[in-house]
Amino acid sequence: MITALVTDQPISIQRLSESVKTEQAGAVASFCGDVRNNDADKVVASLTYEIHPSAQKTIEEITQRIAAKHDVLGVAVAHRYGPIPIGETAFAVVVSAVHRGPAFAACEQIVTVVKAELPIWKFQTFADGTSEWVNSA
Repeated sequence: MITALVTDQPISIQRLSESVKTEQAGAVASFCGDVRNNDADKVVASLTYEIHPSAQKTIEEITQRIAAKHDVLGVAVAHRYGPIPIGETAFAVVVSAVHRGPAFAACEQIVTVVKAELPIWKFQTFADGTSEWVNSA
């Protein structure tokens, strides 16, 4: 089973993990990217992700492409957009496989490629009143 989505709803790493578990899976590898309260020695007051209309199709393509390269049983990927409170999950990847090697490899590759290719931009506001766009042109 392969699931990939962009969503404005909270992401639960536990629910994603449950969605890929099977009796065949001896390994479940995961990555959970949570919104932190700091960046480059500055206090983050708020964070918002903006997405391009092609983001859903792109995250599906990335997930399918990478899953096909590895011996995996299930993959669940979710990236959140909109305002996300500090401490909540912004991006999560869970991969199940018979053995840990393919699970870890696929999980790491999906994280890396989504971060590089997904058309999503982060806007941060800092406690000092300044702000910045990350990954924007």
